[in-house]
Amino acid sequence: MTIRLTLAHYQEILAHALSVYPVEACGLLAGTRETNCARVRRVYPMTNVDRSPQHFTLDPKEQFTVLKDVRKNSYRLLGNFHSHPSTSARPSEEDKRLALDKEMSYLILSLADKTQPVLKCFSFKHGLMLEETLLIEEQVLKRELLAPICTEAFRNPFTN
Repeated sequence: MTIRLTLAHYQEILAHALSVYPVEACGLLAGTRETNCARVRRVYPMTNVDRSPQHFTLDPKEQFTVLKDVRKNSYRLLGNFHSHPSTSARPSEEDKRLALDKEMSYLILSLADKTQPVLKCFSFKHGLMLEETLLIEEQVLKRELLAPICTEAFRNPFTN
């Protein structure tokens, strides 16, 4: 599965993680599913009620509010994100133990080097956490058209 999110979504996740550092940031992702692709339409930064640098628990009241908004917008819950303030963007043993939904994607943002944050995406399949393709898209405005461009394979469709 490929997960697509905009540069603005990535920046929202990063800003949330930096704002609560050294506590683990957390939140939910909602959007649409297409063939072999999930497109994030909304990032929901949330409160880590544990206030811990090693694990997170989403605020239940915030979860309820998010789920109502997801339904209202006809989105699907695509997964969650959380930060690792001092370790790599790899699932910890706790992450593996808690990642039971094979339909969800699990994004992990490493802030081990805050000048070089690393965001990776995983899914839970056959008892294993597998890395998924993560595409961060920019929005390019030209000729009054808004077109998504993948930053990993940048190609401007308006030029030859």
